[in-house]
Amino acid sequence: MPAEPGTVRPGGRTARVRAAVLRAAGDLLAEQGFHGLDLAEVARRAEVGKTTVYRRWGSVPGLMADLLADMAEQSLPRTDTGSALGDLRANASLVRRTLADPRQGPLFRAVLAAAACDDRTAGALRRFYEIRVAEWAPCVEQGVARGEFPPGTDAAAVVRAVSAPLYYALLTTGTAPGPAAADRAARAAFAAAAAGVYVTGPATDTGDQDLP
Repeated sequence: MPAEPGTVRPGGRTARVRAAVLRAAGDLLAEQGFHGLDLAEVARRAEVGKTTVYRRWGSVPGLMADLLADMAEQSLPRTDTGSALGDLRANASLVRRTLADPRQGPLFRAVLAAAACDDRTAGALRRFYEIRVAEWAPCVEQGVARGEFPPGTDAAAVVRAVSAPLYYALLTTGTAPGPAAADRAARAAFAAAAAGVYVTGPATDTGDQDLP
């Protein structure tokens, strides 16, 4: 099966063209949003031929998919602080800094808006977060091994619980959350996980039992 447009990992000149096009696409998204993303304008900013862009990416969704793949590749690796709470706080801080960045913040808002109306972009966004969650899940698994969380804790769910309120704050207020909000999100996810909220498996009835 042939690869989707923009998904081949080339080297040499082709790699430089890809980097220039993705940089131009990210800039245009941050400035004008999803509806302002035009392949011809991307080609002009990247200083490459329009036919090159159209031949390789084919469409705006194809370009968005490759941009998200590149963002996942370029994301910083997870931090290992030696404690689950420290790791979750590092994750929250990384998300907050990304959302507060003058370029990355508007870029993520544009990507989220695009995913809401385009299935291919939505799929690429899901893959992006699958990669990022998988990168940070070991911090929860290590917390289980250290006894900080109960066995059976869903590591991916805990990681998502850290970033979810930060993205929600951005989408509902239009303003990136501050350091206090990031710390609060990490502490809340840690406390919930430590209490067993994210343990998977059959539900246990903790209510009053009928007397014989």
